[in-house]
Amino acid sequence: MKILVTGSAGFIGFHLCKALLERGDEITGIDNYSPYYDVKIKKDRAKILKKSRNFSEIVCDISNQKKMEKIFKKQKFDCAVNLAAQAGVRYSIEKPMVYEDANIKGFLTILECCRNFGAKNLVYASSSSVYGANKKIPFSESDFTDTPISLYAASKKSNELMAHAYSRLFGLNCTGLRFFTVYGPWGRPDMALFKFASSAKNGKPIEVYNNGNMERDFTYIDNIISGVVASVDKPFRCEVFNLGRGESRRLTDFISIIEKNIGRKAEKKMLPMQPGTFQKPLPTFQKRKGFSATRQKPRLRKG
Repeated sequence: MKILVTGSAGFIGFHLCKALLERGDEITGIDNYSPYYDVKIKKDRAKILKKSRNFSEIVCDISNQKKMEKIFKKQKFDCAVNLAAQAGVRYSIEKPMVYEDANIKGFLTILECCRNFGAKNLVYASSSSVYGANKKIPFSESDFTDTPISLYAASKKSNELMAHAYSRLFGLNCTGLRFFTVYGPWGRPDMALFKFASSAKNGKPIEVYNNGNMERDFTYIDNIISGVVASVDKPFRCEVFNLGRGESRRLTDFISIIEKNIGRKAEKKMLPMQPGTFQKPLPTFQKRKGFSATRQKPRLRKG
């Protein structure tokens, strides 16, 4: 299969490209090497991917409509996986305009290119952040998601709505995946695992928000990749799935595991809840019938 992966030098994009290459797909990766975090990490990931003869990389911003149209017209992809986005809840409060280009205009460009140049299947990254101030527990894909509490969450919700419109208007197959907190090798340095481990290892205090009174559905990268690959192989006309481990863990337990593995206790700096995040412990989601969100390979229901 000929597949486009945007955000290919990113954490999830890198692992997805590896998985698809290992099974023999032809992959074109697109990344703009945003300096949101250390670009060297992205370049090191890309070096590994470039060892495969079935991988080619194009440095491009997905909001560049003319260049993206040329790429789609030339490559004639069977499927596009959009993982390129400006991440980060706190950063969306500090730099809101960045999210318009990357998460709104960029996604619209992908939709238009799929529509006009024959890519009939689009898989895209959404986020558990879309649940926002939703008070219903546990989360379910059928819940209302009209109360985002960060611009990042609002941009991901808009992606789901845009995909729905293009699916209805133009028959484009669209599968949105609401990722829950992802961790693993080659992870982003701004995320909890690496921030906590680095601080603890170097004797610096760990910043613990909401005084540690919160939970997250920590999901290992391999499980996320299994779900994305399953979505590539099984197109849906228009669906959104929660994609996570399906079980939340206390943040303090997560820190304890890090402490055990590095062999030292970490100093903890307890802080109030940060703006733009859930105002109470994050529950796990309700498992959807026909879709496994456990450590086994996710199964997409027939439809």
